[in-house]
Formats: sequence, structure tokens, C-alpha cells
Amino acid sequence: MDREALNIKKWTVFYPVYINSKKTVAEGRRISLSNACENPTCLEINDCCGHLKLPCAIELDKAYPRDFMQRGRVRVLLKKEDGTLCNPAITSRKQLMLRVAELVPRHPGRVKKQEPAATSTAGPSKSSKGGKKKR
Repeated sequence: MDREALNIKKWTVFYPVYINSKKTVAEGRRISLSNACENPTCLEINDCCGHLKLPCAIELDKAYPRDFMQRGRVRVLLKKEDGTLCNPAITSRKQLMLRVAELVPRHPGRVKKQEPAATSTAGPSKSSKGGKKKR
């Protein structure tokens, strides 16, 4: 257990802010706005890394330094100790961010969340009466 914990410290750190389309580059986004996804969570990123066959671990008690209210990060193993890639299709952090940003919008939990919002139809309400106010 301790040996695995020491190895996790050397894994690549992946904060959800890196691929969040709601953040600016100054706030921590690391990929282009057209490739980014809206408000990813650590659990979604972890599931996507698992889908890509990459070993990963969630650290929910950690926070992003620039935005300490955003809790959680994911540690991902890109290269094994001998230098070979875990997934030959992903060779760098940037490629990992781009692939995860593609997968997060199709995450099963996210699709279920968006259905109720898409089905609700609320017409524009006109409640203001207009006219002059009396003094």
C-alpha cells in the first residue's frame, strides 16, 4: 500500500479546471475553448481515464491553487517506471486533456443530467405592467 502511494505521487496531476470551458487561460484552462467541455468533475475525468485504459486515482481532498474552492484532482499514470506508455495512443498531458475533454460530454451521468433541462419548456413570461409610477 505504501509503495503504491509513493508511486501515485509521481503520476501526472489532472485538475478539472484544465479542460473547463467556463474558465479562462488565466484561471487555469490549458486547452482551446473549442475543445474544452463545460464544468467537468473529478469523477467524470476518472471514468474517462478508465475508459482510455489508464491507471488513475482521485484525490478529493486536494484543491486547485488558483481556485481553492474547486475541490478534487485526478492522478493519471501516462508512463510506467520503465518508460513505456500505458496507452500508446496518448503520449503527452496535452493529448490526455484533449481526449478526456472529448469523452466527458458523452459521460453517462452527464447525459442523464441534461435530459430534464432540455425537455422543460418555459415560455417567456411578461409580468411587467409598464407605464408611469405614481409618486
